[in-house]
Amino acid sequence: MAAPAAQEESSEVALAAALADVPELARLLETDPYLKPFASDLQRRYKQFTGTLDNIRENEGGIDKFSKGYESFGIHRCADGSVYCKEWAPGAEGVFLTGDFNGWNPFSYPYKKLDFGKWELYIPPKQDKSAIVPHGSKLKVVITNKSGEILYRISPWAKYVAREGDNVNYDWIHWDPEHPYKCKHVRPKKPRSLRIYESHVGISSHEGKVASYKHFTYNVLPRIKDLGYNCIQLMAIMEHAYYASFGYQITSFFAASSRFGTPEDLKELVDTAHSMGITVLLDVVHSHASKNSEDGLNMFDGTDSCYFHSGPRGNHDLWDSRLFAYSNWEVLRFLLSNIRWWLEEYAFDGFRFDGVTSMLYHHHGMGEGFSGDYHAYFGLQVDEDALIYLMLANHLAHTLYPDSVTIAEDVSGMPALCCPISQGGVGFDYRLAMAIPDKWIQLLKEFKDEDWNMGNIVHTLTNRRYLEKCIAYAESHDQALVGDKTLAFWMMDAEMYTNMSVLSPFTPVIDRGIQLHKMIRLITHGLGGEGYLNFMGNEFGHPEWLDFPRKGNNESYHYARRQFHLADDDLLRYKFLKNFDRDMNKLEERCGWLAAPQVYIPSRVALILQNVDLPN
Repeated sequence: MAAPAAQEESSEVALAAALADVPELARLLETDPYLKPFASDLQRRYKQFTGTLDNIRENEGGIDKFSKGYESFGIHRCADGSVYCKEWAPGAEGVFLTGDFNGWNPFSYPYKKLDFGKWELYIPPKQDKSAIVPHGSKLKVVITNKSGEILYRISPWAKYVAREGDNVNYDWIHWDPEHPYKCKHVRPKKPRSLRIYESHVGISSHEGKVASYKHFTYNVLPRIKDLGYNCIQLMAIMEHAYYASFGYQITSFFAASSRFGTPEDLKELVDTAHSMGITVLLDVVHSHASKNSEDGLNMFDGTDSCYFHSGPRGNHDLWDSRLFAYSNWEVLRFLLSNIRWWLEEYAFDGFRFDGVTSMLYHHHGMGEGFSGDYHAYFGLQVDEDALIYLMLANHLAHTLYPDSVTIAEDVSGMPALCCPISQGGVGFDYRLAMAIPDKWIQLLKEFKDEDWNMGNIVHTLTNRRYLEKCIAYAESHDQALVGDKTLAFWMMDAEMYTNMSVLSPFTPVIDRGIQLHKMIRLITHGLGGEGYLNFMGNEFGHPEWLDFPRKGNNESYHYARRQFHLADDDLLRYKFLKNFDRDMNKLEERCGWLAAPQVYIPSRVALILQNVDLPN
């Protein structure tokens, strides 16, 4: 009997030590006592986080200075007209700058090697004090590796890249305009209730083409404001070589996608949204990177490591992409500087972090069911280097701008992901309630209407961790993609093409589809979380899926667009769905149910709802 007693005493000692090290851990354990056996894990994570901050302070002067890497790395025009260049290429034997400015001579401007794999170059100004590298000129970093190869690369810190004509690869273009865009409007305060319009600039026109930042600014922002959304989440902004990747195969992390316009155009978009009181979030992809090397981050210095893990650990088998080495000092500088860049240069108000589940675990969530057993969230399967990076990113964003909003795309249910770092959490404000859209699709595919179990629906909508905020949604861009169907298409399918005119009588299919579409959104809005999200066009039941131009569809843009004009046509029934969405958001704005405290929904309420007759 002595062994269990000793084990219990050891556990109590470990718990006391954890409570002493993590300032507000007691609050977390009071909220969720099931975390007590894992207090030592939470303690270790917190101490690793604070230890990293201490190291940054001792070696770099603090995270404020450390996260301004973009001010020295890359290429910069100095006040006296000189040009300063800096890169991190630990595997390179030599580094050079070439471009229009020197007739593409690969070796006339060599960098000087510094400690820790860094290289720098100083180019004096011309006699007239102007910079030798003008705005708009094309550049390349030339790398010579240990085997003597000559590699032409785009700087990881490039602020603008563009593709000319039929070129496959992007060109690095020095962006240094004489009159950069200056923001005119202040950032809005963090919304009490978050109503998010998930948006993709390129598909925001009804025309079969890539729409522009300016088109979105002048045509879509007013529509979003009218619909009652107070936040937009912009997808596919960080530059990606393959349009059909939906922005999830990033090649240039500091460059706003040139296919939609210039950096100044994007700044105007964000500033205009702020003038309307709309918060703007960036869909940030730090979970992986494109395998492209000539116009991406991969193999930058001629090695398979540099920014990524070398060997199998550096590859994501499912996504066919590279995985960051989050514990590497310069990788931390790069990613944290990237967070700050989008907050400060473009005035974004926060982020939706993509692929958080993949980041949190060495298995990347592949083949894992996450049944709720807490042992799945702790132990050797957790990539604590990535987890610490996420803590640092949240700390930085909320330190710089306390009203910043951060959202985690996590399907695993990692405990304390959306709790303050001081409690041992990761520091996100919200997580996506990813089980909700799956429930609606399951009901529509597998059950008759009369067999829907309201108690099960309410349980799914309210089944979330206490005091950890969720963003609820009935469907997002995932459900709109080709190969799946939107909710409207699941319910009305082909009749959406023939029976949506108000001049024709309601058919049972259209009648059921419109009314059920409204009710699904309303109950999701009302019970599903502390925020609500809708993908652009789904508010009026967009009649077609989303499919980007690719070989499989003969590079067609027919499905890579949003037909907003359908909802504006008084002769079509799409307007009823749009108007309901607007009224729902406006009602929430007045009543504030998203920001209301979490409540327990008794089973008897679910039974009452089960027997409510839906109105026509």
